[in-house]
Amino acid sequence: MIATQSKPLADRPWLDPAAKPQILIDGVTKTYGTHTAVDNISLSIFKGEMFALVGSSGCGKTTLLRMLAGFASPTSGRILIDGADMGDVPPHERPVNMMFQSYALFPHMTVESNVGYGLRRLALDEATRRQRVQEALDMVQLGALGKRKPHQLSGGQRQRVALARALIRRPKVLLLDEPLSALDKKLREQTQFELMDLQYKLGITFIVVTHDQDEAMALASRIAVMDKGQVVQVGTPAEIYEFPSSRFVADFVGTTNFFEGTVCGCEPGLVRVSCTETGGELLVDAAREVAIGQRVWVALRPEKVRLGKEPSSAVRTNELRGTVWELGYLGNRSTYRIKTASGKLVTVFAQNERRTSQAAIDWSDEVFVSWSADAAVLLHS
Repeated sequence: MIATQSKPLADRPWLDPAAKPQILIDGVTKTYGTHTAVDNISLSIFKGEMFALVGSSGCGKTTLLRMLAGFASPTSGRILIDGADMGDVPPHERPVNMMFQSYALFPHMTVESNVGYGLRRLALDEATRRQRVQEALDMVQLGALGKRKPHQLSGGQRQRVALARALIRRPKVLLLDEPLSALDKKLREQTQFELMDLQYKLGITFIVVTHDQDEAMALASRIAVMDKGQVVQVGTPAEIYEFPSSRFVADFVGTTNFFEGTVCGCEPGLVRVSCTETGGELLVDAAREVAIGQRVWVALRPEKVRLGKEPSSAVRTNELRGTVWELGYLGNRSTYRIKTASGKLVTVFAQNERRTSQAAIDWSDEVFVSWSADAAVLLHS
């Protein structure tokens, strides 16, 4: 059972034409001299979303986040939060807060002083201030560490202090710029779940900027993939991964095998692609119309490929013969790079289901790689 299939429409407001976005980014462009950092971006983000902006360095994702925070102004376009235009609203008056990549903690202050720093502009009595700070620390499971200094904390604990400080003013929207980049792999994975749990409990809209597509896939309800200042695709993690709109998206999110070719035949729901890289035809299920002779790319995820020493007998199946050229053992799975007769290298992920130190398929073995027609995606660009 796929969880997203059973979710009510209220949990997926972007599918409801009547739903009003909490954040509307309308035709926003940001230029610096002759350089365009953000190019005519329009996005609708709904209350309670964990929305991720992903892309390589320099694609404009942090610039867009800074414009949401008010630290930069759009050259053109507008940003609305709960229907209010943020054009003339200074950063400290916006219903947003930002957690920076560096955490920006004050080294001379205690944890509780760092967390309470955001309350300094509010007219609160001392008892209320202390209560708010303690609530924020308890929320991130640091209630007993209020008297420590940042240098006495682990990287994960410093990240939580920065998160508590960002949340203490109870913003409507929390902006996170590479929030987990300073953590090691195991701690980063653990903190991802903590962040998701906290966001769910608070019901606050989180907008996360990251260059780590795996992090975005784990965290986000929806992802916007950016390239050269533009948003090239918006969708749920499953939509982005399984149905990329372009070669850029397919290549950026996860690992993909690409086969270039031309359309040589069309049947209802099935396209035949003549591919010189494989020395034959590839079968691809395709919903979109294509023309005979059209240049296309077949995108195939490595985990969709079957690897064996005997040919497949299944119908509507593509099959190539090759040799194990490279092999990497990663514990839970092995990564194979198969060199076909044409010299094309095909990457295959094979789950290590059996507890053994001996590989069923090893270096230099002659193998068959196969995949069904519905396992790949046909891309036009």
